[in-house]
Amino acid sequence: MLSRRGFVCGAAAAMAGAVAAPLVAAPLAKIRALGVMRIAVYRDFAPWAAEREGRLVGIDVDIGKLIASKLGVRGEAIQYIADESVDDDLRNMVWRGSLLGQAPGDVMMHVPYDRVLGQRNDRAVLIAPYYRESFAMVCNRATTDCEVPPPQLKGKKLVAELDSIPDFYLSGSFGGVLRPDVRNKLSGEAAVAAVAAGEADAAVATRAQVEAAMKAAGDRLTLRKGPLPAMTSPGWNVGMAVKDDSRDLGDEIERIMEGLAKSGELAGVFAAHGVEYRPPLLT
Repeated sequence: MLSRRGFVCGAAAAMAGAVAAPLVAAPLAKIRALGVMRIAVYRDFAPWAAEREGRLVGIDVDIGKLIASKLGVRGEAIQYIADESVDDDLRNMVWRGSLLGQAPGDVMMHVPYDRVLGQRNDRAVLIAPYYRESFAMVCNRATTDCEVPPPQLKGKKLVAELDSIPDFYLSGSFGGVLRPDVRNKLSGEAAVAAVAAGEADAAVATRAQVEAAMKAAGDRLTLRKGPLPAMTSPGWNVGMAVKDDSRDLGDEIERIMEGLAKSGELAGVFAAHGVEYRPPLLT
């Protein structure tokens, strides 16, 4: 099953009066009537969405609110815990809501833009790919040469998100020679932070997680410039999803996103979080 971890491893609304936020995913006309668009984001998923000093911030939060402003409504970002698979996440965040009673959003951010995933989930419509994600290695500049063949990192302190592709890569590639040196964290962000703090020598995480951490860490970190030998994932497109009866909303979001990409506003959102904007690869 396709899962977010497998890939990385994501006030009441109103117009002038006190109008409650929609309890189900809403099509465009209803969103405009209510004056609010619910933006479904993954919880604890920096640099895309995370709480900082009591505020929900991140690339996905900013993009969602920018779309809402272009629609003439307020954007309300709602956090959801990642489930076992992206199929489950689409159910929880787009068309049904969670088993705990959390209502779905009007648009879900950070969906792998994958044809098979879309065909398998007919209650959701995948739209508006906006970024090309991939994996990268980051190293402690003082202790580690990040450009050596990975097997030469044997004996170094290596770290990756638990049960993620980077974890499987470091532990299982090259005949498993690096397995004894690999330690795990609960997120890619935490893995890269361990390198920045001097607790580890190298980490593999998503490129966005690495670049965001490098902005905060200054010159303590160095990014591997060469490819990751034996890495099975060439990268993937990140997009959004709306409910199957909200295709008019999806069409309008795609129009807005095209404009944001052309104007440079989209790249500006990424730059504000220390991440280089990489357009999706579309065939």
